[in-house]
Amino acid sequence: MTKMMASQAFWAGLPRDIACVAVIGAGAMGGGIAAQFANAGLKVILLDMPGPEGDAPDAPAQAGLARQVRIQGFMGPTGPGRVVTGNTVRDLPLLAEADWIVEAVIERLDVKRDLYARIDVLRKPGSIVSSNTSTLLHSQLVEGMSDAFRRDFLITHFFNPPRLMPLLEIVSTPETDPALLQRARQAARQVLGKTVIDCRDTPGFVANRIGCFWMAAAALLAREHGLTVEEADAVHQAMGMPRTGVFGLFDLIGIDLVPQVWRSLVDGLPATDRFHRYDIAADPLFRTLADQGRFGRKSGGGFFRKTEAGLEASDLASGAWRPTVPVAPDDLPGGGKDLAALLADPGRHGGYARAVLGEVVAYAADHAPRIAADPSDVDAGMRLGYAWRQGPFLLADRWGLGRVAAHLHAAGLPIPALLTQATEKGGFYRDGHFLAAPVAGAGREVPLTAAGLRAQGRTILGNGSASLLDTGDGLGLLQVHTKMNSLHPEVLDVIEETLPLLGKRLRGLVIGNDDPRAFSAGADLRFILSLIKGGRRAELEAFIDRGQRLFLGLRHAPVPVVAAVHGFALGGGCELALHADRILAHAEAHMGLPEVLVGLIPAWGGCTSLLARGLQAGLAPDDAAHRAAATIFSASQSGSAEQALAAGILLPQDRLVMNRDLLLASAHRMTLQLAQGYAPPTRQVLTLPQGLDLSDLAAEGSDYDRQMLRGLARVLGGGGSRSEAENMAVERQVLFDLIDRPETRARMEHMLGTGKPLRN
Repeated sequence: MTKMMASQAFWAGLPRDIACVAVIGAGAMGGGIAAQFANAGLKVILLDMPGPEGDAPDAPAQAGLARQVRIQGFMGPTGPGRVVTGNTVRDLPLLAEADWIVEAVIERLDVKRDLYARIDVLRKPGSIVSSNTSTLLHSQLVEGMSDAFRRDFLITHFFNPPRLMPLLEIVSTPETDPALLQRARQAARQVLGKTVIDCRDTPGFVANRIGCFWMAAAALLAREHGLTVEEADAVHQAMGMPRTGVFGLFDLIGIDLVPQVWRSLVDGLPATDRFHRYDIAADPLFRTLADQGRFGRKSGGGFFRKTEAGLEASDLASGAWRPTVPVAPDDLPGGGKDLAALLADPGRHGGYARAVLGEVVAYAADHAPRIAADPSDVDAGMRLGYAWRQGPFLLADRWGLGRVAAHLHAAGLPIPALLTQATEKGGFYRDGHFLAAPVAGAGREVPLTAAGLRAQGRTILGNGSASLLDTGDGLGLLQVHTKMNSLHPEVLDVIEETLPLLGKRLRGLVIGNDDPRAFSAGADLRFILSLIKGGRRAELEAFIDRGQRLFLGLRHAPVPVVAAVHGFALGGGCELALHADRILAHAEAHMGLPEVLVGLIPAWGGCTSLLARGLQAGLAPDDAAHRAAATIFSASQSGSAEQALAAGILLPQDRLVMNRDLLLASAHRMTLQLAQGYAPPTRQVLTLPQGLDLSDLAAEGSDYDRQMLRGLARVLGGGGSRSEAENMAVERQVLFDLIDRPETRARMEHMLGTGKPLRN
């Protein structure tokens, strides 16, 4: 099996209803969309206009591909190789192979319609055709097209950058083929990892309709309420909408977009729409900034700019630059953390917060039923598209719907019907379910979560640090729930109580959690340092010994164990995952063994597991040991699951999940499959290289770095063979040799005190 074939197996668990995708337009969005499809293991055809005379015919498409490599639109080294570049004059017949054709060309109706006519005669029947437009309507795009094309056409509005932004808006019409729509939704969710919201064919769709209204209202209301840009952004940060604040967000996305995006929305909406009240495209300040080329970060300054003298801000009345006046959280009502106190404040800050939130809630409640198939998608759109911590309807519940209605009445605004319905039902939400519309969320798959299992009373055992939950079908979920899911003795208590249940009460085990940040950030470093400084050597030795024994117990359990890895899986957390039969990794998992940064080596089987994985992958002992040492000594963490595969942390038989929401459910299914006729793995005997030379890894390192490398050479080399347990005993010996050195304590204290490693 070639290396490419072996690595391709890693993607084998993803659905394959879509095998080949064509993207037309290799700009920032088109190139990013192509990269994300390639990240999912699909073949991608990327086309653009032919290059200028004298350039390569495919130069624009190749430039788009190169840009995605440069900005890390690809998750790993194999993605670019899945993309075939071409041009729209010579290579358009390649579209006949595509199951999905995505158009991402200039926002001009004539250009798009001409392209669609050419696509329609070349594409295979039933292929999905979609546009990434953010400003044009579905009805405009398909005008004059064939009935078959109209049935197979969608708008799929990606957010930038496509790799990192989870939101995808899909616009269909009643004439859209329902089966094709469902196929696109499923592929978007499972293959691209997107959260899909269904939008009506209305200007701005959902997220941009509400988001652009919020930004415009927030900007103009700040001036009306006499706030500075710093104060307005601080109020928004206190409300969690978003960390940049509104003026910081304008600078981030570019004020040059105002004439295009905001003007198109105002022009496309009836005169009665409240969007016209906040027409920033006609506002003198915004027009002045655009005319002066003050577009934001891309031009060196918009509402804020950095100078040699420090950060400066724009005056909202004149636009003139002035030194910034920072606003600390304590300068706001409630210390910037209490929404109720902020909204109750009688001063300028509270008045501004009420005005902005009242406008957005009223606008969202008035328009949600007409722009979204599910009104609760307004909240999803603002969270995922505009980085709000909570959407406007959930914020309204926190404010109190009676207070919202009173504010709207005082402001002379009508009470939307959806707000009235929510008030009658006691809120927009109850127990996480949207109540204001009876069909909200109908037919959607409810993700498997630890919180959901807890709410159902499915806890088998646990303590304040970890729990074992019953997921059904005879399987258990081992959930760590400490800060960053770090591992300390109480977590090991739960693992120890779980092991006797494997093969008796449970026929399989998933290790995972709901935390958006981490599978596990590793062993609790503060706890370890407290044992070292307290002279509690025996207690520390028992902690390390116990972790080794329990992790080996998981590896050789009589039932399958699957680690559902996402976010950070570092140090001991990575070692925990390495002892599972399979790792099901979210595509954006960050895995690594950074122990050398605090003067240690992995000693819960990390060294042993990486060596074993290299040998399982068919590497010679020297190569397997050297790769393991390089991965450990670099202390790096993968930027994705694919990078973890390239580093040997993951194996081809492990699997990838693109959508974080599907991780635990997918791990549950994988464990059930493995449980059919399961036999524990044979206890591996490791073949060790003789005279392992790691000097190339520390050419510029310190004396202490070379000391750690000598320790790694003891664990990974020495010739002969060892069992896993015997090799882990050597890990333990080397670990305690390092712990006894003062440099280790210095590195640990520095890391805990500063959050940064003390190395070289």
